Amino acid sequence: MLANPYQRYRQVTVETASIAELVVLLYRRAVQLLAEAEETIVAADVPRAHACLVRGQEIVSELMASVNLEAGELAQQLWAIYDFLQRRLVEANVRKDVAIVREVRGFLESLLEAWEQVAAQERAAHAAIARLAATA
Repeated sequence: MLANPYQRYRQVTVETASIAELVVLLYRRAVQLLAEAEETIVAADVPRAHACLVRGQEIVSELMASVNLEAGELAQQLWAIYDFLQRRLVEANVRKDVAIVREVRGFLESLLEAWEQVAAQERAAHAAIARLAATA
C-alpha cells in the first residue's frame, strides 16, 4: 500500500482514467520533462538534461506503441509524427540542443490540446449517458 496520499491519488487517477485521459497524462508529463530539459541544458546540467530527454523519449515511445496502425491513415500519420519527434529528441539529446527541444515541445503541446479536446468530449458523452441511465 502506498503511504503517500499524493501517490495513492495518482495511482487511482491512472487506474480509473480512460484511454484518452491516459494519453493526455503522457503528453503533459512529456511537456513538463522537455521544459525541464530546456532549463537544465541552459544551466549546463548535462546529466539532468540527459535524464529528462531520455524520459521524454520513453514517453514518445509509449505513445508510438499505443497507436493501432491498422486503424487507418490517420493512425499511420500520427505514428509518423511520433517517429519524427522521437528522432528529434535523440538528436536534441546528443547535441544538447535547446532549439530542438523547444521544437518537439511545441509539437507535443499542439497535440496535447487536441487530445484534451478528445478527452473532454469523451467525458461529456459519458456524463450524458449516465444522466440518461439515471432517468430511465
